[in-house]
Amino acid sequence: MTRLFLIILTLLPALAFASGIDQLKHFLATTKDARGSFVQTVAGKPGRRLRESSGFFAFERPGKFRWSYEKPYRQLLVSNGETFWTYDPDLKQVTVGKIGKAFGASPAALLAGDSLDKNFTLTDAGNVEGYEFVDAVPKTKDSSFERVRIGFSQGLPMILEVSDNFGQTTKLYLKQFEINVPLPADTFSFTPPKGADVIEQR
Repeated sequence: MTRLFLIILTLLPALAFASGIDQLKHFLATTKDARGSFVQTVAGKPGRRLRESSGFFAFERPGKFRWSYEKPYRQLLVSNGETFWTYDPDLKQVTVGKIGKAFGASPAALLAGDSLDKNFTLTDAGNVEGYEFVDAVPKTKDSSFERVRIGFSQGLPMILEVSDNFGQTTKLYLKQFEINVPLPADTFSFTPPKGADVIEQR
């Protein structure tokens, strides 16, 4: 916590009044890896019930990430930059596939990827409740989502709002953010548990 506090103090003078795009570019230029916790909410069209989940995340640029859902149900998503694993403990099922070129235009790439200008059109979306927002619209026409809105505070991305093509909105609230910290060697690797069904995706 002390390390994070010192990092924030270092960033604050330069970024307190910076635009969302400036903060995004500074974050990508100075952040190699990060970890923290998250709360995720998913809402459909008006009248549809809200779903909430929570867990922990870690990423290392470019392309490595670990997204661990802990509540209300467990699920693990891991990428080593080449292979992507999804593990459902309740179903005892592992799905394995290549990360592929599609990663570059995915919401995850906004934190763990690179070449954002190549894959996204970025627009400052102004200040809302103390957060400087950036709208990121994928340039590829076959993307599964319409837009990601990222809210920055003191140089850190604290809110991600993903609007998909089916009228569904997913909001991620990132907490306990630690950047450029030593991560365990096995953070971005995964071995299917004994007895789990393994499904290979081509």
